[in-house]
Amino acid sequence: MRFFAVCMLAILSMTSLAVAEGAPPPRMPTAEGDKNVAVPETKSFGRRQEFVLPSGNIGCVYTPEGGTEVYQPADGGPELSCDRAAPRYVRATLSRNGAANLFHDVGDQSCCSAGPVLDYGQTWTAGPFSCLSTRRGLSCERDGGHSFFLSRRRIDAN
Repeated sequence: MRFFAVCMLAILSMTSLAVAEGAPPPRMPTAEGDKNVAVPETKSFGRRQEFVLPSGNIGCVYTPEGGTEVYQPADGGPELSCDRAAPRYVRATLSRNGAANLFHDVGDQSCCSAGPVLDYGQTWTAGPFSCLSTRRGLSCERDGGHSFFLSRRRIDAN
């Protein structure tokens, strides 16, 4: 019995120490729910899309507005990036604003995936971008007129 009394005194003294040190009492939810609980903000990422031309020499990656879990465009997106592997590696990008950009010194050369294939004569569209695959090459444009063209023989961007 004495052991029980000592344990009870110890528990009561710990509880009073916690209150004395400023620890808040435990909160019990109300019937209406706890309106003071902050819900963590979750970011909803989109899905990137990829396609390659039948030649296997040109491949593209589309990143939606807000980016993906592993990549966020500098301006927040959306972004279209297409790589040409031969005869020399080059990357063309279109972003939310401004002219298309060409990059001749690409450190992360990753062209080209196995699919899905955008057959010749087909058009791909996502966000403000559209691309037309032809035997002559790939032409992509963004709403507003900026575009690029990639083929083995030439590259253009505006």
